[in-house]
Amino acid sequence: MSARPVGRPVPAEGLDGTYSQSWFPLCLSTELPPGQVLGVDFLGGRVAVFRGAAGGPARVVSGYCAHLGADLSVGHVEGEHLRCRYHGWRYDGSGACTSTGTGEPVPPRARLFSFPSRESHGIVWAFNGRRPLFDVPGLPVPPDELLLRHTVLDEAPVDPWLVAAQTMDVQHFLLQHGFALDDGDDPNDAVTATAHSMGYPLRLTTPDGQRLDLRVEIHGTSVFRQTGTLDGRWFCWLTALRSIRPGVSRPYFVLGARRAEGGADPAADEAFLDDEAFLDRAMGVMMGMLADDAPVLLTLHFRPGLLTRSDRALGRYLEYLRRYPRADPGCGEISRDAPG
Repeated sequence: MSARPVGRPVPAEGLDGTYSQSWFPLCLSTELPPGQVLGVDFLGGRVAVFRGAAGGPARVVSGYCAHLGADLSVGHVEGEHLRCRYHGWRYDGSGACTSTGTGEPVPPRARLFSFPSRESHGIVWAFNGRRPLFDVPGLPVPPDELLLRHTVLDEAPVDPWLVAAQTMDVQHFLLQHGFALDDGDDPNDAVTATAHSMGYPLRLTTPDGQRLDLRVEIHGTSVFRQTGTLDGRWFCWLTALRSIRPGVSRPYFVLGARRAEGGADPAADEAFLDDEAFLDRAMGVMMGMLADDAPVLLTLHFRPGLLTRSDRALGRYLEYLRRYPRADPGCGEISRDAPG
């Protein structure tokens, strides 16, 4: 018997030391209070995420001191600087070394790689590159009108782009999840794309009769954004995955709904309680889909083979991945084998 025909491969994360130039979630904003530093495994290496003592934006820098390679996450924040515990070298938010523990002059090349970072949707994000190619996708509702929930799962043996691929696999919504498309609708014919995103409208009915009218999108290779309605009420769902090392990522989920009009006291506000009930229902739909997908995703040996006409959106996404820009994260400075 001849071997199964296989299409051109999709580059794995970490191939030749490079990763997708995308936004990745590092931690929840609530995990990084003022004056705190966290060590985060990221893109095959380690970064330090810190916030100055006065608050302000989160900073993301390569995780090993430029002096002797000490892990900076075991240091501490002094004012707006990150101080290495080993010999007291201090770094500002741009990664520049501003002083040594001995008071001797700072070597001219003493600096850390500073990743572009953002905080949005209650998450601290970092971009793999010197400059972002696009921004973290926003939401069409002002933050003060949103009620958000966050869920973070354990590491999973998949690259982020593989989880995102489920969005572009129209047939899996019908066959894996048992949803029904609107009569006459074929999302394969409605795909739009940019250099760094892809998506389409998706109108479905769940097996238990709930109605979804959505816009689903992939941004970069690691962020899925869904906005639309469940039985006529607006909600949003973001899935973002941090690439930890080749073939391993950690999923972050954000579920949101517009707050119903009501009083200021959630404990005594019936509208707030209705919000929570709606979020419970939306969470049940989304996590139910995840539960359906998990046994496949956690065992899948993904090799694009013989695609059919129903795979047109998926085929476009695979081509998008093959062309997608990649970079050596932090110019090699985050690796344990080559500290900055």
